[in-house]
Amino acid sequence: MDTDSTKEISKEYRPELLSLRSQIFHKRIEKFAKIYPRKFVSEDKIFSHINKGNRIFIGTGCGKPQYLVNALTKYVESHPKAFFDTEVLHVWSLGVSPYMAEKFKRNFRHNFFFISDLTREPVNRGMADYTPIFLSRIPDLMLSGVMPVDIALIQTSFLDNHGYMSLGVSVDIVKAATDKASIVVAQINHNMPRVHGDGFIHIRDVDFIVVHDEPLIKYEAEDNDTEATKQIGKHVSRLIKDGDTIQVGYGNIPNAILSNLDRKRHLGIHTELFSQGIVDLMKKGVIDNSKKSINRGKTIATFCMGGEETYEYLHDNPMIELRTIDYTNNPLIIAQHDNIVAINTALEIDFTGQASAESLGKVFYSGIGGQADFMRGAVMARNGRTILAIQSTAQNGEISRIVPFLKEGAGVTLNRGDVHYVVSEYGIAYLHGRNIRERAMELIAIAHPKFRPWLIKEAKEANIIFKDQAFIPGKRGEYPESLETYKTTETGFDVFLRPVKISDEPLLKDFFYALSDRSLYRRFISRRKDMPHELLQDFVIIDYTKDMVILAVAREENREKVLGIGQYGIDEITHTAEVAVVVRDDCQNRGIATELLSYLIYLAKKQGLHGFTADVLVENKIMLHVFEKSDFDIQRRISAGVYELRLVFK
Repeated sequence: MDTDSTKEISKEYRPELLSLRSQIFHKRIEKFAKIYPRKFVSEDKIFSHINKGNRIFIGTGCGKPQYLVNALTKYVESHPKAFFDTEVLHVWSLGVSPYMAEKFKRNFRHNFFFISDLTREPVNRGMADYTPIFLSRIPDLMLSGVMPVDIALIQTSFLDNHGYMSLGVSVDIVKAATDKASIVVAQINHNMPRVHGDGFIHIRDVDFIVVHDEPLIKYEAEDNDTEATKQIGKHVSRLIKDGDTIQVGYGNIPNAILSNLDRKRHLGIHTELFSQGIVDLMKKGVIDNSKKSINRGKTIATFCMGGEETYEYLHDNPMIELRTIDYTNNPLIIAQHDNIVAINTALEIDFTGQASAESLGKVFYSGIGGQADFMRGAVMARNGRTILAIQSTAQNGEISRIVPFLKEGAGVTLNRGDVHYVVSEYGIAYLHGRNIRERAMELIAIAHPKFRPWLIKEAKEANIIFKDQAFIPGKRGEYPESLETYKTTETGFDVFLRPVKISDEPLLKDFFYALSDRSLYRRFISRRKDMPHELLQDFVIIDYTKDMVILAVAREENREKVLGIGQYGIDEITHTAEVAVVVRDDCQNRGIATELLSYLIYLAKKQGLHGFTADVLVENKIMLHVFEKSDFDIQRRISAGVYELRLVFK
């Protein structure tokens, strides 16, 4: 039977199926109510067990038991002297939160392990507390007794025939809270999916049960898919390889990243958050977890935030397991995954590679969360990579997220050794193994163009980059990413051609010092032996409207290697340009020079140039041959052993 027909039949009989399901659930509740009558009591009797000074744990995220929260608040309103100074423990607080009202401040003091939009203001006003901690370590706080839990309010799926309930969309620290709490109160909701993994709890381990169906909290990132987030998604997708295992968070940027992975194959998932973006890729067969080092064939996460479609896909799906957060976020577990890529976001990053995801200066914004766990685990893994995806600006483009130094009071969520790649809408910076000067130039290259002059100035004043570091502001110096292209040479060699960047000085230094004395002499027609910073700047700091430098590069592990350079400089009077090409000795005779020259011809014609000029040593037969077989009418004359060529486009 085809899928569409199945859907129609499902719709037609849905009321009857739901009615039958409801009858089964009702009978099951009656069965267990007879076995455990003391668990099915009034809400007033349940909440009477709360004493002053108790610690109350509330189920997290989209698994928050909203009915229980409302019932608790109503109980306090009707019993004003019942208890006070209770500490309410949350990770990610969403949905209804009536107990956070000012009038309940004597009853509830809130303690958050992660700050959300809902809780940011009370935390920064000092009306609530924030506990900074790696999420992977929270279960240990509870299980060790460092942070006792007196009562846990949770939400579960319906009882199965064996008396088990599922914690559904939030296993994370909920399992530890239920294991340690003196009293566990479960709101049974048949809308909660039954999820495989660590989240099962038996009715005998629950003290009180409240049966109440209500829609689960839905969480979807704001519909704010901008050109910037789309570009970030495209850049990050270039760093993901077939067979990688990935971790990705929530929000517009992670969504954009996932939407750009359609053409990848055999991806695996070991992550914190299970989202609709992952569902989409699993349905398309992109994610099959077939190459994972551990938990092969399984998508592993610890909580889920999404909508009805997400929850429906999660329900009783044997390909998905939600595990406790001390498993999913344990760096030692993460490190067991070969080729794992941890992808996270931050509020800002400084020249040295320090990044904050939890505060803007002294203002608490979110929390350590799980990204430090995943970034450090990925750093330890074989072929692991870490990617920090960050939009270049904030507050409608008024503030740069790439800054000279983090603000006073900012929490350093990721230190200088945690980040391999930083990706903005303006490109990819590679920090791993780079010195501070190189890091600063890499980050300035992907900052928003309007902030680059300021960043250059600040870096000079801080003695981070060369005092004479040149820079071309505005559009003339803005990297033309659209000119990046892949080519296959006539010998079948694949090469990536791209314009030079202001951060490429170390690459070009390595390139020129790898050339033989003969190749250097042929390129510069002089006995040059050194390539100092002052000269290298002439290659990397260019006005793209007047000059062009194209690099032929290949990737070696996580680093680019320059194989050849082609360049031209425009003579505005003659509408021609002087051209030069040089290729590493060990890469010659592979067609690289021909591809570089061919691409330079294409770019020059687009700029309306009539042709090139070039000086070539008479002995340089290889370069002469490259020019002769290209699309030119060639005029030449010899002077002092040098061909002075005029290469007119046909």
